[in-house]
Amino acid sequence: MDPGKVDRAFFEQYISPRLGADRADVRLGPAHGADFGVIDVGEQVVALATDPVFVLRDLGLERAAWFAFHIVLSDVALSGLAPTHLSVDFNLPPETPDATFETIWTVFDREARDLGVSVVTGHTGAYAGTAFPTIGGATGIAVGDPADLVVPTGATPGDRVVVTKGPAVETTGVLATVFGDHLDLPAETVSAARDRFEETTPVYDALTAAAAGPVTAMHDATEGGIDNALVELAGASGVGMAVERDRFPVGAGVLDLCAYFDVDPWVASSEGTVIVTVAPEGTDAVLAALESEGIRAAAVGEVTEGQGVQVDGQVLEAPERDPFWPAYERAREEFGVD
Repeated sequence: MDPGKVDRAFFEQYISPRLGADRADVRLGPAHGADFGVIDVGEQVVALATDPVFVLRDLGLERAAWFAFHIVLSDVALSGLAPTHLSVDFNLPPETPDATFETIWTVFDREARDLGVSVVTGHTGAYAGTAFPTIGGATGIAVGDPADLVVPTGATPGDRVVVTKGPAVETTGVLATVFGDHLDLPAETVSAARDRFEETTPVYDALTAAAAGPVTAMHDATEGGIDNALVELAGASGVGMAVERDRFPVGAGVLDLCAYFDVDPWVASSEGTVIVTVAPEGTDAVLAALESEGIRAAAVGEVTEGQGVQVDGQVLEAPERDPFWPAYERAREEFGVD
């Protein structure tokens, strides 16, 4: 297997034909480009999403734990329902100091309390063959009213496409945070790029947009960045999209830092960025709500009939690879980590 998340062809060949029992209470099951699943429980719905527990210690342990926590809640928040519960599995290397786990778990507890999320089950252990940064997995859960649910298959022709924060937020924030002191860039550029790290959670974007509504679908721009997210969201909903590049918001420091590392910002991982489709009459309300929360956002195009994504009139292909982690590994080899 290639590194990273599997592509649509792999998903359709190996995963989607083998999904266990066909239960009537599954409202939304696994689909490529869908960030979460949904089951019906009585008069409520339960959205669930599972992700790795990814603790990148190069960021500093507390910052890394914050990032890890928000990664595991990011996908379920894209349901438009506020996260309510969390299940966490830690598979730690045997040499991990108790103090390291304590710091990670203290941050998880703090962030969960802030969001009103209760940890309901999990597993913690130390095992040979495990290693940082991927030290387990977690499932975020959101319980709510079906009327408040936003599904990734709901985009409809005529909807407007809204994007929060813009390209390469994660790539810029992480590279600048870890390696910024070594870069031959102006201090103000590095400082601005480091500020992007604070934007690497999509939780508030998703909940703010959904509350302002009417939002029809959401997807975050993780592996493959904004370009991949557009392709995946259009594919999940079976629609087309037409967007204009110069309408996208772009954070300070992003383009300079990506140019320094020879990274295409449009296909670089951007945890924290959300692609939102909105019914036309709700677009202004969504943008105003995001602005009121200090979240950079813009309407960049619309959902169209047919299939595929067009950027400035040209067909957009899904990126073959994300340049973020290769750039990270090159920088680590060159600079090391302080």
